[in-house]
Amino acid sequence: MSFHIVCDSCTDLTGEDFAKGCYAWIPLTLLVDGEEIIDDDTFDQASFLKKVSESTGEVKSACPAPESYMEAYQAADDIYVVTLSAELSGSYNSAVLGKNLYEEEYGEKNIHVFNSRGASTTQLLIARKVYEYASKGLPFEEVVDQVEAYISTQRTYFVLETLEVLRKNGRLSKLTATVAEVLNIKPVMEGTREGVIQKLTQARGTKKALMKLVDAIVKEGRDLSHRVLAIAHCNCPKRAEFVKKLIEEKLTVGEIVVIETRGVSTLYACDGGIILSY
Repeated sequence: MSFHIVCDSCTDLTGEDFAKGCYAWIPLTLLVDGEEIIDDDTFDQASFLKKVSESTGEVKSACPAPESYMEAYQAADDIYVVTLSAELSGSYNSAVLGKNLYEEEYGEKNIHVFNSRGASTTQLLIARKVYEYASKGLPFEEVVDQVEAYISTQRTYFVLETLEVLRKNGRLSKLTATVAEVLNIKPVMEGTREGVIQKLTQARGTKKALMKLVDAIVKEGRDLSHRVLAIAHCNCPKRAEFVKKLIEEKLTVGEIVVIETRGVSTLYACDGGIILSY
């Protein structure tokens, strides 16, 4: 039996992942002042960040069409799908609809759509966990059960350098974003078990906010000695290394990986943003 892992483009896969030959990437569309930018291999982060910083209008993303997923489902016998949180994007529903369309056209097959209840690093770790189990030859149903159990234990935190994109998306009032900017207040956000975003705490300045993020992980008191922790950064590798070093000083973690944000994650994390999952 062959397997394929279909991921929407908020899954921040690396070249190492793609080299395994079992990943398909379904791009979202990024919209900046009406201009459409496809989140695929042509994505240019520097150019995109410049467009966002100069934008005076709407900045958002649009989920893939169900037909894009449907086509990807033909790649193998067992299909595992990893999408953005269903509570944050229509990508999950589009993937499920793609499954329904596929089965109407070709009949039933092993297709499971995972609701990551997160984004970026959350999705990356899920996709890699699917690969870990499926590559061992475990039955489809067992892979699904093991990965769903893993998702239920995941935690995600992030610190944004700017709240401007959230403001432009209507997630924050202009007053809230402006006050935070003027006072240099950086919120530490978390993804809840239900797949939504909420503020955990805040600090004056990014460095202090990142320290509070690490403190939150320490306070949780979980044994991470056998887990992988992923840190994604948007154009700030030194900041990511600072977080990595802090974690290594205070915790024992099985493995820490540092990656760069791709298109969708770049849109919402903005220049200087840090996302962390385990």
